[in-house]
Amino acid sequence: MTPTENPTPKNRRIDFKQSIAYLLHPRQGIAWLAGQEKPVWLTPMLVLSLTFLLYTIVNGILRARAAAMGEISLPADWEWWTPEMQNNYMQAMQATQGPAFLFVIPSVLGLSKLWLGWLIVSGMLHLVSTLLGGRGRMTSALNVVAFASLPFAVRDLLRVLYSLIAGHGVVSPGLSGFASAAFLSQLLGNLDLFLIWHAILLVFGIRAVDTLPLKKAAIGVVLLLLVILLVQSGLGALTANLGGMMVYRPFF
Repeated sequence: MTPTENPTPKNRRIDFKQSIAYLLHPRQGIAWLAGQEKPVWLTPMLVLSLTFLLYTIVNGILRARAAAMGEISLPADWEWWTPEMQNNYMQAMQATQGPAFLFVIPSVLGLSKLWLGWLIVSGMLHLVSTLLGGRGRMTSALNVVAFASLPFAVRDLLRVLYSLIAGHGVVSPGLSGFASAAFLSQLLGNLDLFLIWHAILLVFGIRAVDTLPLKKAAIGVVLLLLVILLVQSGLGALTANLGGMMVYRPFF
């Protein structure tokens, strides 16, 4: 009888355990990622999508319950809005309490920005890495950005837990409570420990897959995130000033 050889294990297209292992053991995870020649970004992007949808559903339920009780959550910089903006916001909140505005539209917009943002950040990271002498491929950048974004899935889960305990959504995300101006509030709202975690994973990830020196990888990631944060904050402040109402989900 001819002995049967053990088949070589194949990478599964969807492997949630690998995403958890990447967060718990980043050094081994980055080494594993550097050896991947095929796209492995699907699982982390699905994780991010699912946690975002979970937070959106919980937040929508809490908003609907608050509206039914006559309670409306006000933005962190409410006192700095003009009376006209405040009036527009209150009218919009009263007109947008249906399921489409509470669940469908935020989900569609959020997921669109999540996936589009991932593509944009990956493309920019690949460009920056190439300019700094990196020898990686676009596929590697897509993989790195997807896995490096997993800390935001943890943030979504913590926000869900906080919302369930507090009975309302997060009012002042990040450091936004320390600023009164719209632009600074938007900028500080994106600054938290999860962004730092994300940046660290990006640095070591792109360093490994593109064989970049650590200093160059760090400079490239910091400059990239700075540009993205400034653009996001500017667009967020413009939206707030124009409409007095925001429904947004930044990639970070």
